[in-house]
Amino acid sequence: MGRLLVEQVVTADGYAADPDGGIDFFEALVRPGADGEVDFNDAEQLAYVAQADAILFGATTYRMFADYWPGVDPEVERVAETIDRLPKFVVSNTLTAAPWGDRQIEVLPGDGVDAASMLTQRFATVIVWGSLTLTDALFGAGLVDELHLRVVPVLLGSGRSFTPVEVGDGALGLGHVEARPGGVLSLRYLVR
Repeated sequence: MGRLLVEQVVTADGYAADPDGGIDFFEALVRPGADGEVDFNDAEQLAYVAQADAILFGATTYRMFADYWPGVDPEVERVAETIDRLPKFVVSNTLTAAPWGDRQIEVLPGDGVDAASMLTQRFATVIVWGSLTLTDALFGAGLVDELHLRVVPVLLGSGRSFTPVEVGDGALGLGHVEARPGGVLSLRYLVR
């Protein structure tokens, strides 16, 4: 059985989305010319993504990625080549098609936990980015093997946590810590 990795961008006070469900706090950090601009093109992030054999999205995160990544210049965003070539899947009971540039990615209807389990039977390493509703279910089912947090230097005060309340008191094993450009802290935890 393959490994399931969840990666979340979170504020210093632990929020993955603002109170309205948006990620304006993150988008402001990566905007060209922003003060203290965050650069996610560093070697640590590229190596992390390179270990993936497939990408799994929830429908909302898929829409954000599909609006941005297919047209990105790999000379500017070096991780774009890896994202583009990896098999991608979206869990959704509402989408009938999932365009990715001039291609389609596979829509997996039904239960997200079942879809993730199926993918870990097919692939050695599956990464889930964002996709808070999906990752809630994956944490609840005990399917997450590794949690990668990119903590950005922002305080929101309120919003949506990156884990469900029901996740409980699970202990994590620290796998890696690295300070990154723009004041970002990269943390990897082993979940099980």
